Amino acid sequence: MPDVMGMDGGAAVKVAVYAALVYDIVAATNSSPQTTELNASSRAPTLMKWVKLGLLQGGLFVVLGVALDKQRWPPLLGGGLAGALMWWQYNHAMQSGLAHPGPSTETTP
Repeated sequence: MPDVMGMDGGAAVKVAVYAALVYDIVAATNSSPQTTELNASSRAPTLMKWVKLGLLQGGLFVVLGVALDKQRWPPLLGGGLAGALMWWQYNHAMQSGLAHPGPSTETTP
């Protein structure tokens, strides 16, 4: 039965699935925002390249979901919000790591 906003539980599940999908894809192609912050001074461009590639892959699945789902907004809301939040987190981590470099988790030979 739809709630007062006209949405049912199925739509909520779809939003969550697309959000989790984007988070999983970005996680599969990156370390973490914390690692990005710690290693930004030595590898910021490389780290952010992989964030962008992960978000691109997540975006492709969201587009596929929009094409296949009659309710277009759940994939867009879940995937779009997750993508925006992931970009913000990694970008913030990179900026913070560049502005306040600390000890890296990596050693250079």
